[in-house]
Parts: sequence; structure tokens; C-alpha cells
Amino acid sequence: MFKLSKIATVIGLTAVIATNCAYAQGSGKKIGLAVANLQAEFFNMIKQSVEAYGKEKGYTIITMDAKGDATTQVNQIQDLITQKVDALIYIPAGATAASVPVKAARAAGIPVVNVDRNADGAPGDTFIRGESIKATKDLGEWICKQTGGKGNAVVIHGQKGTSPEVDRFKGFTEGLKACPDIKITQNQWTERWAADEGNKFAQDMLQRDPTISIIFGQADGIALGAAQAVKLAKPDHKIWVVGYDGDIGGLKGVQNGTLDATVTQPTFTMGRMAVDTVTELLAGKKVNPDQPMEGVLTTKDNVEQFLKNHP
Repeated sequence: MFKLSKIATVIGLTAVIATNCAYAQGSGKKIGLAVANLQAEFFNMIKQSVEAYGKEKGYTIITMDAKGDATTQVNQIQDLITQKVDALIYIPAGATAASVPVKAARAAGIPVVNVDRNADGAPGDTFIRGESIKATKDLGEWICKQTGGKGNAVVIHGQKGTSPEVDRFKGFTEGLKACPDIKITQNQWTERWAADEGNKFAQDMLQRDPTISIIFGQADGIALGAAQAVKLAKPDHKIWVVGYDGDIGGLKGVQNGTLDATVTQPTFTMGRMAVDTVTELLAGKKVNPDQPMEGVLTTKDNVEQFLKNHP
């Protein structure tokens, strides 16, 4: 009994020491989290992950929401620099002026971890991103098989020029190369990657061309908005609607048949990885400048696993 009690005491002390060590990593340090737009569920999931895991590690997280406006975000990050944050986790609000905050933070000696989007010409210390090209190629190839290789496709893009917008279009078109009889006949670009934009653009596209049979919304919000437009249009043929991100709303859409497919990104893992990378950078360690995370093609066949345990 004495030995068992002693072992239990040692285990308990070890757990306490491990917890205290983890907390000490960020104790007294501040991380600025600059988010592009918290109206998007994907960015909200990143926020939740960074805030929860950062708190666990002892950091104070200061979150700023640019609401999709690049100028606002530049000012917000200047404010974070003034508050003397120790590190910046940065999701650019757009391609325009995206490099300005990185340069300002670096001039102040603040390490920068980019998530989801990079700043052209001024990358951060590392870039944690979804492997959009491969994942959307898989999505395009899946559409080819489901449609028998024929149809008129339209793409409702995210914000023009941002790295995920560019990569997702590139991958999707590569996936469709196996089906030369599928033509992309219309493209529209959103500003906020939002459902209302997806809905409006899909309505306009369907009015211009009722023969559309495939809609790719570059984010689940866009795709869900487009799916509502399809429902209202009451087409006389099947219209395949697919998204990207694997947001909870998007996954539920796949589950109930509103969406035909999406790509699930390891969103919560990306948030935790951003915090761990900050810890490494603040400790003076070198980190890989590019940290891609694989997305998984998600259909009714595998959606349940992601709803039960989102990566």
C-alpha cells in the first residue's frame, strides 16, 4: 500500500509539473491574433483553437477582427505592435496591403505566423496552410466521375488574389482536365467568402444559363448560399454543388444532402500548430517556412467521422 501510494504521488507530481511547464511556455507573453473576417466559420474555428490552446499554454491572446477590410487590419496590427505583443498570428484580410503588417511586425522584432493566407512579397516566419491544390484536384476528379464527365460548371471564388482563392481554382481546373466535356463557363469573385454572396452570384449565373450542372463554391459558406439559390430555381436537372473547408455548417450540409461534397481541413490542428510555432520561434528555434496540411475529400461516405471529431 505504501508503494502504491508513493507511485500515485509521483504520478500526480509529474502531471502537475508537466502542466506547469506547459503553462510556463507562454506565461507573461502576449500573442496578437489578426483574423481576416470572423463572419466566416472557418476563421472562427481557427480563433477558437488559438484562444483555447494559447490559454492552456499560458499566453494572453489579443484577437482583432478586420471584417474583411485590409485597411482596418493594417491599423489593427499597428495597434497590436503598440501593445507590444510578443508574436503575431496573421490571417490577411485580402491580397491588397497584406505585406504591410508583416513588414511592420518584423521591424518591431515580432515573429509572424501566417495561417491560411500568405502575404505576397513579404511572407511571415512560417506559413501554415491547407494543401488546396491537391485537395481541389481531388474534388475536381470526383466531380468528373459523378457527372459522367459532362456538364457546364461555374466557380464562385473567394476574395480575388488571395492565396487560397488562386490555389483552389488551380487545383479544381487540374482535376477537371480528365473531363474535357466539362467546361467552366462562368466565374465570379466574392469579397467576404460569404453565403449571401454565393447566393446572389448563383442566382445570377443560373438566370444567365439554366443549363449549369456544377457549382463550385470556394468556401462552404459560398457553396451553402449557392445551394439555396439552386433550391429556389427548381431546375429540371441535377446540379452538383461542392464547397471547401469542412466547416461544421458545410459538413452538416453534406450530411443532409444540401452539398454534394466538400474538403475538410484540419482547422483546429492549424490553430494549435500556430501557437506551438510561436513557442518555437520565441525560444529561438528554426521552423519550416512552409507547413502544408492535407485536406480530405468529404462526401456522405465519410462525413460522420468529421462531425464526431473535427481535426
